[in-house]
Amino acid sequence: MPATSDGRSNSSGGSGRTATITKTATEVRAYPAPSPLATPTDLKTSDVKAIVEAVNPLIADSFALYVKSKHFHWHLYGPHFRDYHLLFDEQAESILDGIDPLAERLRKIGGTTIRSISHIASLQTIEDDNEVEIPAAKMLARLLKDNQRMAEAQRAAIDTCEDHNDSVTANLLQEVLDATERRIWFLHEAAQKG
Repeated sequence: MPATSDGRSNSSGGSGRTATITKTATEVRAYPAPSPLATPTDLKTSDVKAIVEAVNPLIADSFALYVKSKHFHWHLYGPHFRDYHLLFDEQAESILDGIDPLAERLRKIGGTTIRSISHIASLQTIEDDNEVEIPAAKMLARLLKDNQRMAEAQRAAIDTCEDHNDSVTANLLQEVLDATERRIWFLHEAAQKG
């Protein structure tokens, strides 16, 4: 079976045909925005750059955690199927709800945001999870760890926004952090043995 440029096998699934995937190393800049996208702001250029650089990785991680939550939602099995299936779906929806307001906020201050899967991959810190047969307890543990990492990064981004005179983005991030902490709470409680 032919391999992709990164060494992974790539099969089209039985037709005998294969596709080759090549990755190109292109830099995706989010700041400065091209002239037509450079929304005027009273924030300093250096402030906008710092905020964009703090928030875009959070958006990338949100996409990665959304996909992982849906993956676990779809591939769950075992005695807690219904409860965890619903929990993972609710959590994925919560993550998705936080993405658009953050991305639009970056546009409002003159930055740009996520544009592609490769852009997400270049910024994400949440690891992809390609396993299929994962016990429910491990799913809970992995999502808990990832949400805790997200909360830490969100707190750091709030500090960055406050340090760069953008209380509006900081306040928005506080709302997103609150949703993250709710997910942490539910995952923690669901993982309790008893």
